[in-house]
Amino acid sequence: MKAAILGCTGYTGLVLLRYLLNHPEISEIIPVSSSSVGLSISEYDPGISDKILTKKVKDGLLKSVDDAKKSNPDVVFAALPHLESAKICSDFFESSVIIDLSADFRIEDGELFKKAYGEPHPNPLLQKEAVYGLSEWHGEKIKSAKLIANPGCYPTASLLPLLPLLKENLLKEEIIINALSGISGAGRSAKPNSLFVKRAENANAYNPGTKHRHQIEIKKELDFVTSTETRILFNPHLIPVRRGMVVTTVAKLKTEVNDATIKGIYNKYYANSPFVNILENSIPESGDCIYSNRCDISWQLEGDSIILFSTIDNLVKGASGQAVQNMNIRFGFDETLGLSVNGEL
Repeated sequence: MKAAILGCTGYTGLVLLRYLLNHPEISEIIPVSSSSVGLSISEYDPGISDKILTKKVKDGLLKSVDDAKKSNPDVVFAALPHLESAKICSDFFESSVIIDLSADFRIEDGELFKKAYGEPHPNPLLQKEAVYGLSEWHGEKIKSAKLIANPGCYPTASLLPLLPLLKENLLKEEIIINALSGISGAGRSAKPNSLFVKRAENANAYNPGTKHRHQIEIKKELDFVTSTETRILFNPHLIPVRRGMVVTTVAKLKTEVNDATIKGIYNKYYANSPFVNILENSIPESGDCIYSNRCDISWQLEGDSIILFSTIDNLVKGASGQAVQNMNIRFGFDETLGLSVNGEL
């Protein structure tokens, strides 16, 4: 099978390239970078072996979008900046399955999109075709989708512990989400706020509450599974680590429950989900999920409230790994193919 990666030189594009190089069903990769056509991928990622690279990437060089179009890929991964995917993906829609890692197609409703991003969607016709790619919750739709909107890292880590409990009508409407992300979540491009001297030994909240666009993405997914009108207080933070994400969520319970009830609900929804790991007696740590496509979840009951804990690798389950997981579901491969369930020491 042939795969193209649009925006191959960013963090998510390079992580995705590594996964596809090791994926047994991928025979050829077309790595695209509009600003670096003809340059060697090794210049951007010296950690990739040339011997492995050239088995699937012809001459080991970055290609143009036109090169990708001519190659007729079976699947196109778009790891492009916001609003770029919506412009470019149309050219591949008729002939390829598109898995978009940007935010362009995650919000199906035009008004909600405008509220989140401050402008109308640049491709409303394609917007209506997208299936939200939270693999554990939309697997059946993903199996036949032509365009899959890969969720962001914050929504993935926030939604997976919350959705089963809301679906079972356990939670009241106000939900407080405090999320901490590694610096790689800000992307690879140079930004003053991402410099080492700014981020080292420093942490801060940013765009809290309704100011962050992911608040709308999270809320609309929660509202799909409940008749309760949820109120989300979403507070993202940057912390001085390279990668990883920790989310702590607090919500009021509608009724008294015990640990066995919560465990039973999670088993009901995730017993057959290889990448969701339910912990009973410990609080998850981000380091345990690094380099894996896993989400670790646990909880703690506090009177009429519940505290939820979840961790992922923001570049894997929060981006490139979930994209490969969605490809596996879409093309009928084993869901875990080419991905790791285990973190690395």
